[in-house]
Amino acid sequence: MHLMIKKAEIQEKISKIQNIVEKKNIMPVLNHFLMNIADEGGYILATDLETAVKQPINVEVLQAGQACIPARKFYEIIKELEDEIELTLQEKWLRIQSGRSNFRLAVLDASEFPVWPQIGDTSKINFSRDLILTALDKTIYASGDADARYFLNGLLFHLKAPNEFTVVGTDGHRLALFRSVIEGLDLREDRKVILSKKSLNELRKFLTDIDKVSISIGKTHVMFEMDGITFLTRMIEGNYPDYEVVIPKNNDKVAIVDKNFLIASLKRVSVLSRERQNAVRTEWKDDLVVLTSSDPELGEAVDELAVDYQSEAFVVGFNAKYLIDALERVSSDKAKITMSEPEKAVYITDDTNPKSFVYESVVMPLRL
Repeated sequence: MHLMIKKAEIQEKISKIQNIVEKKNIMPVLNHFLMNIADEGGYILATDLETAVKQPINVEVLQAGQACIPARKFYEIIKELEDEIELTLQEKWLRIQSGRSNFRLAVLDASEFPVWPQIGDTSKINFSRDLILTALDKTIYASGDADARYFLNGLLFHLKAPNEFTVVGTDGHRLALFRSVIEGLDLREDRKVILSKKSLNELRKFLTDIDKVSISIGKTHVMFEMDGITFLTRMIEGNYPDYEVVIPKNNDKVAIVDKNFLIASLKRVSVLSRERQNAVRTEWKDDLVVLTSSDPELGEAVDELAVDYQSEAFVVGFNAKYLIDALERVSSDKAKITMSEPEKAVYITDDTNPKSFVYESVVMPLRL
């Protein structure tokens, strides 16, 4: 293998796979990426056995070949080089030359790299990039991080016949939902898949400079294709909670709030409660909400905010961070918050929903 490549070309692509390559030494080859160079061009491939990504690279091919290259060390070297880089494979060593700089980096044989999974016959579904990015932004914050119920550490993608696309995230204490109708989509049956939070966070890095994304769903993997890049991720097994049941339908206490003012107030008051579950007491009454937090060793904070609230006086406690996270994803300036009883789910959405999608969030209160 012998090639010339621009620093900007290879550095950008290697930077995007740093969190995909496995950092533990369970399988040394997973610390590497595969560079495959053919006469007509080449690509790089990285995987952690849950997620795999294949990116095309623009190179001047002097000799075809392939090798497994240590991802982190190669990236650290490339960052310090000049614009023109020459790569030459010499048995089990990769020679890296740029200007007067020379490196020799140990590589592994390409045959050691895991085989790219085959997802079988599928039909592609096309989405706009903005739709996928918005769906992820509105929901991924609510999914779990290290829950023993592993399926809660991912997002549910629910394709509902004939043309509805829903994404849901929950950690058992809160839930976020994005729903949109896709014009031109004509599904014959519903499909549900759960994809890991980690892999979807990695997917977002590849969605910056494209317009369209196609999704193909296999038996065990989902494949995203975008501008020559192929992103493959394994589905999470498990039965996702029935999100429709979780969303309260009959909350009778309704408040319309300026989301930015309420977020700012929550941040102020929660300064004294960060060591105590970020607990904030909210009292709703006569177009006013009074927010209170306290710590026996530190003191007390009280803040008042004018709101549109006409129902009976009501007190409910929140984890301030959960409420802030939900409010920050509201698209309009005004958020609609509905409540029923101090220990029952609180519902949050846009006061005026965007035409293209619906965002809904559910937050479980804290006992005061």
